[in-house]
Amino acid sequence: MKKIFNYITIGVLGFSISACQKDFIDLDPTAQYTDAVYFKKSADFKAFAADFYGQLQGWSFGNMDNSSDLSANSNGNGYDIGYGTIVVGNNDWNYSGIRNCNILLAKASTYGNAAEISQYIGEAYFFRAYAYFGLLKTYGGVPIVTTVLDINSPELKAKRNSRYQVVAQILTDLDEAIAKLPTEQNITATDKGRASKWAAKALKAQVELYEATWEKYVGKNPDGDGISKGAGTAGYDAANVNKYLTDAIAQCEDIMTNGGYELWNKNADSKMANSSSWYLFNLEDAGSNPGGYDKTSNKEFILYRTYDYTYKQARLNITWTVGQLYPSRKFVDMAVCTDGLPPAKSPLFQGYHTAVSEFQNRDRRLLNYLYASTTAPASVTLDFGGLGSSGYGNSKYGVYGFGSRRIDNTESANWPIIRLAEIYLTYAEALVELNGNITDAQLDASINKLRDRGAVAHLTNALVGANGLDIKEEIRRERAVELYREGKRFDDLKRWGILEVSLNASRLGRVVGDASYATPFKDASGQPTALYKPTSYVWGEEAVQTPKGLLKSVVVSSSVNHSLAPKHYLYPIPVNQIILNKNLLQNPGYN
Repeated sequence: MKKIFNYITIGVLGFSISACQKDFIDLDPTAQYTDAVYFKKSADFKAFAADFYGQLQGWSFGNMDNSSDLSANSNGNGYDIGYGTIVVGNNDWNYSGIRNCNILLAKASTYGNAAEISQYIGEAYFFRAYAYFGLLKTYGGVPIVTTVLDINSPELKAKRNSRYQVVAQILTDLDEAIAKLPTEQNITATDKGRASKWAAKALKAQVELYEATWEKYVGKNPDGDGISKGAGTAGYDAANVNKYLTDAIAQCEDIMTNGGYELWNKNADSKMANSSSWYLFNLEDAGSNPGGYDKTSNKEFILYRTYDYTYKQARLNITWTVGQLYPSRKFVDMAVCTDGLPPAKSPLFQGYHTAVSEFQNRDRRLLNYLYASTTAPASVTLDFGGLGSSGYGNSKYGVYGFGSRRIDNTESANWPIIRLAEIYLTYAEALVELNGNITDAQLDASINKLRDRGAVAHLTNALVGANGLDIKEEIRRERAVELYREGKRFDDLKRWGILEVSLNASRLGRVVGDASYATPFKDASGQPTALYKPTSYVWGEEAVQTPKGLLKSVVVSSSVNHSLAPKHYLYPIPVNQIILNKNLLQNPGYN
């Protein structure tokens, strides 16, 4: 039974000596340190807690929503969930981070001055909640462990707790974290990147919106540990949906009012060429953007993974690879026009007759996230060429295009996990889910700040009513566009209950048209031009509803390859864990 929680080794400390060298220069050789002689002073708790930050998501192409409905190709990541190829036996869970949190909390309970280590206790609660949230989104209910186990602990044979019990534990831990963590303003410059009270509130709002909408739109069926056997619903309370939405709104309001955060909008600086939504995601030093801004100018990131050019580079070939994360037809058609209307509703939308026309009069986020031009002739060749080209290039996270291009693998921008933009989106969505509506004042306090950066008209109830729009769908549209490739899309599709319908459709690229709709890729007779090599697209073309009607687009991945089913809302419980603990029942559909 040693492996079930993947962290049973006793007495092994999880901190990084190199990362905290200044804290250890007066210590005896590290090999002498065990739990019995460690945790004797505040610095020990701080050093140990520093290792928790390794749990945070960081630079990885797997965090960029590849194979989602907004991404035309997989680029080797996200294939299993994006295509419905999840199989039993290809995954495992990891409780090592949870164990380390439990170690610190156990040692803190016997420490003589709790106030002195309050921040590090708060970090332990925060990261235990963070780890359980990751497990919840992946597996649903999992065993809850809040003490340090040994190889004889009865918890190793325990059944899974229900998702409702896991959520309750997460929220309890976050309340403890909120009470103990310092505000961002009280974190010193040398400790920037450590979790703050606001980060805990932001995570709590994220958890509450996730669970409230999951329970509202998905329900109980995917959640395992034997729903059919009468288990798996312990702790369920139908009133929690509104309770969670109400509190998510309150958490967001507190952050928005008191957190001291602001959108990184430098578009008023003419040197920035209205490209704040591009440079924000490759912000390193003053040489990373034409305005000369560095990381100290970024007050938008609330929870993030820190990187440094000298001490901690991303060590990922970001510069060249992100350009191959081709956006899909669906994503390009999502961004609104400058009048605030979706392209299908807007008279400003210019269609697809030229290579640049579809980018004219559009949201700056679309232009910033893609290598898109509204005036210059685009050099676009539709040739699958083994790369899965959709005819669009992704520029989000790309760091070339200004000054001296960063050398491959040396990029060191911070990775955002929760930023103020998401708080605005969470606030607006929670209001609509709770009340069925949102006021213009509430929109101005949230969504419309994002639209200001995108240089598009405000979302208002009058705009919605006059154009037959659905306010909930428009807020979801804002979320999809703003958080493009930030690792949120699969979770959003799941909690909205639209995973199958969204992912089973083909991933399409550029409109190529036909004899009735000429484009740069087909002439007025419907014949391919020199810019289009149709034989390279093995799945050919597909007629799709676009803002200009039913038009043919190239197919990057055909719907015949996608087989999402209700079971895919959760991953299967790892087989090796079930072998070790017969009380762990499999999620529905994977038996």
